[in-house]
Amino acid sequence: MLACSTGAACRAHGASKLIIWCLPAAQHQREHRGHALLQAPLGWSAAVCNPAAGGEGMIRKFATACVLPSLVLIAMLTAAAAVHAQQTPAAPPPDQPTQTEQQPQGQSSSSQEAAPEEIDRPVKKKVQGYEKWTFNVGGGASLTNGTTKTFVRGGGGIAAAGAARNYSKYFGIRLDFQFDNLPLRTSALQAAQATGATNHVYSFTLDPIINIPVSSNWGGYVVFGPGYYHRSGKLNASTAIPGSACNSFFLWWGHCYNGSLPINGQFLHESQNEFGYNFGGGITRKIRPNMDLYAEFRYLHGKRNNISTDLRPITVGIRW
Repeated sequence: MLACSTGAACRAHGASKLIIWCLPAAQHQREHRGHALLQAPLGWSAAVCNPAAGGEGMIRKFATACVLPSLVLIAMLTAAAAVHAQQTPAAPPPDQPTQTEQQPQGQSSSSQEAAPEEIDRPVKKKVQGYEKWTFNVGGGASLTNGTTKTFVRGGGGIAAAGAARNYSKYFGIRLDFQFDNLPLRTSALQAAQATGATNHVYSFTLDPIINIPVSSNWGGYVVFGPGYYHRSGKLNASTAIPGSACNSFFLWWGHCYNGSLPINGQFLHESQNEFGYNFGGGITRKIRPNMDLYAEFRYLHGKRNNISTDLRPITVGIRW
């Protein structure tokens, strides 16, 4: 026996077997009683098809009565099988999923090949035209002014360093530290009755800086602002008498109280803190793409208790 793939096919196969069994008997019956078969009512088929009576005559009646309903049943089952075959989707070929799987892999590989190009693509940076931070170091000499010029020789060495935070191409804030050596004049040593001495100033300034570009290589700047100055010094020895009257040098030296030198003799050392201002400017010359050579002139002034310090430092250095 052959297995049926669907229920509709099985029903059609059973009906065909029934027709094969009924057709010979029907042919024999039509030869003898053709007119009786046409006059028989269709409702009688249910009674005639019952095979309880046995015998050849009964078989002939059963075959005659079952032919027409069997033909109708075959037609109905065939139509149902055709409709079921149309509604059931055909199974895809076995190679089709492999093709559909290969297509996304090809797409993903192409996207993976494009990804390195996007990563390696250079990103354009916004050119600001200035550096946010600049630093400078330099050295030079100081000229003296005012009362300081009376006791200090000009030409004392200086060392300077600073940093600036630029907020645009033209404006920034600059912090500077500077050391100035103040060599005493011979007349000052004679007034102090000393054989030798050392004297210097530490200065801190915080200034706005205005940059003035002139060309691609040349430029200038202006600075001005407050300053803090610490002046200290030491006399090697002095024959001055404690408690004696002060002269102009000891007034500037800062150890004269009520017009007299300290009785305890503590006038050999000097230490003074002064507040004041500074202003100046400089020129720059580019020597490398990120480095400038600069020359600067400033005026420093500090004062406390009618004691002043006045300097005019000249500095040459590099800025980057």
